[in-house]
Amino acid sequence: MVKYLLGFLAVCMLSVATLSAPVSAAEDIKEVELTEDQRMEMSLLQKDAIERKKEIINKYVEYGVFTEEKAQKMQAHMDEKFSELEENGFIPDCEMSKKHSEQDENN
Repeated sequence: MVKYLLGFLAVCMLSVATLSAPVSAAEDIKEVELTEDQRMEMSLLQKDAIERKKEIINKYVEYGVFTEEKAQKMQAHMDEKFSELEENGFIPDCEMSKKHSEQDENN
């Protein structure tokens, strides 16, 4: 069970890393607007992913890896990111990803 949770966490981290990778045509992505049905589908998928990640964090609290305070901060951060996605019509903010990748290159 622990191996399954660790594997899932690793996949989640890789997904986040992939989403934060630089996009060469960021301008093209910003021009896209999802339909209402597409936004609803993305909303459901994002909510499911966040709830699953929160379950994993809660397990880490149960196992003593994270404190309750740390878990609450992590979960609040996830909620903020969801709100940002929602405000952007579920289009990822590629400019932010580009900024992070430029910082990584400079370090």
